[in-house]
Amino acid sequence: MATSAMDPIKGFLLAYFMPEKCFDEFFLNFNFLDVPCLKIVLSKGLGIGIILGSVMVKLPQVFKLIGAKSAEGLSFNSILLELFAITGTMAYCIAHNFPFSAWGEALFLMLQTVAIGFLIQHYRGNTVIGVGFLVLYFTMVCIVLSPLTPLSVVITMQASNMPAVIVGRLIQAGTNYTNGHTGQLSAISIFLLFAGSLARIFTSVQETGDSLMALTYVISSCCNGLIAAQVLYYWNCTPSLKKKEQ
Repeated sequence: MATSAMDPIKGFLLAYFMPEKCFDEFFLNFNFLDVPCLKIVLSKGLGIGIILGSVMVKLPQVFKLIGAKSAEGLSFNSILLELFAITGTMAYCIAHNFPFSAWGEALFLMLQTVAIGFLIQHYRGNTVIGVGFLVLYFTMVCIVLSPLTPLSVVITMQASNMPAVIVGRLIQAGTNYTNGHTGQLSAISIFLLFAGSLARIFTSVQETGDSLMALTYVISSCCNGLIAAQVLYYWNCTPSLKKKEQ
C-alpha cells in the first residue's frame, strides 16, 4: 500500500525534479546530504521557478504601458535586440534538445517582449508598423525553428546573443541617461529579470553543461544589473518632475 501511494509522488518527482538514483538516495537510503543530487534538485527547482516567474515577469511592464498610454523612455531598438537574443537562445536549446526547464522562460519572455514592442509602436502612433512588426517577427520565428534553418545558423545566432544583449541594454541605459529618468520602465520587471538571469547561470551550467549558454547569462546578468542600478538611481525622478525642472 505504501509503495502504491508513493507511485504518483515518485512519478512527479522523477518527471520534474530528480533522476531515479537521487530518488533512491533520498527516500530509500535517507541520504539527504548527497551533494550531486542536491545540486540537481536545486537546479531543477530553480529552472521551474524561473519558468513560472517568466509567465508574469514582464506583465508589470505591459500593464504600466497600457495604464500610462505612453511608451516614453522605452527604446524599440533595445526591444528588437532583446528579441533577437531570446529567439537565438530558444532555437539553440530546441536544436540541442535541452530540457524545457533549462530554457522554457524564453518562450514566455518572447511573447511578452513582442507585446511590449507592439505597444511601443502603438503609443507612438505607428499601429500599422506595430502590426507589421508582429507579422514579420512570428514569420521569422517559424523559419528559424523549422528544419529549413541549418544548425550552423542557429549556433551563430546564439553566439551573437552576447553582443546583442550588451548593445540592447546599453541603448536602453543610454536612453535612460539622456532622459534623466527611466520613463515607463517597470522596476518590478527589471528586478525580476536581473534575479532570473543570475539564477540561470547556475541552472545552465548544471543542466546543459554548455559554456556558451552560461556565458550568455553572465553577460545578461551584468547588463540587467546596469538597468536595475539606473532604476534605483532615478527612483524619485519621473518624467513630469524632469519637465518641471526644465
